[in-house]
Amino acid sequence: MKKNRQPLIIGALISAALIISIFVVVYYKNNQVNVASDEQQSVTEANKKDTPVTDKPATDDATKPIEQPEQQPDENGYLPNQTLPTEPTYIDGILLANKIYPLPSTFAPDVNPEASQALEKMLAAAKQQKGFDLVAFSGYRSFEYQTTLYNNYVNRDGQAAADRYSARPGYSEHQTGLAFDIGERGKDDLWLTEEFGETPAGKWLVENAQEYGFILRFPQNKEDITGYMYESWHFRYVGIDIAKEIKKKNITLEEYLGVK
Repeated sequence: MKKNRQPLIIGALISAALIISIFVVVYYKNNQVNVASDEQQSVTEANKKDTPVTDKPATDDATKPIEQPEQQPDENGYLPNQTLPTEPTYIDGILLANKIYPLPSTFAPDVNPEASQALEKMLAAAKQQKGFDLVAFSGYRSFEYQTTLYNNYVNRDGQAAADRYSARPGYSEHQTGLAFDIGERGKDDLWLTEEFGETPAGKWLVENAQEYGFILRFPQNKEDITGYMYESWHFRYVGIDIAKEIKKKNITLEEYLGVK
């Protein structure tokens, strides 16, 4: 009597179906992984293409180590035979202008809007909190204006003396549009003097400027680093976080940026 082979055939068919199902599932998952990887790469490429262009330097340029000058500064703090660059110097996104890193003669940004707004807030706070009537009596200066100003100082005091308190054309922070000379209204005789820093208004500025993104750019006993004598009236906008760090560490912008 022949055995019934139907159960064996059915079992074989079920096993084959299971094997095919497993193969399909594995293939589908692998295919989905590849598709997801391709989509992620496509999104990444699209994001790179769609990244908006700003007026700030690219990240690589802003964070790469700044090249230190090979020459030594002369007795006035400037590099011998130095020519003005074609592009301004940014370090970690911060615009630098000093006796070693000058600006192009064509660099003419005017007053920085963000710095101007921060200045208004700071002067308003001084008035509201303490009744100090502060005024920025000098802000943005063009290359041409700085040329005239510097030459006048040289004619009056001589180049060596002028180089301690006035920048040569192309080397002035005022050309960045981020620096302001501040004094107290009605006390014009103290403008551009160290004595301003001893007044209640001057002391308030030094103690509170960082809260609005400003630093005292040329502090006392730092002339060997900044290149300029103490200026109690000269404040530079760098942003609140950076200004607070510089104030906390009691350092200069050069020390913060690692160029001194």
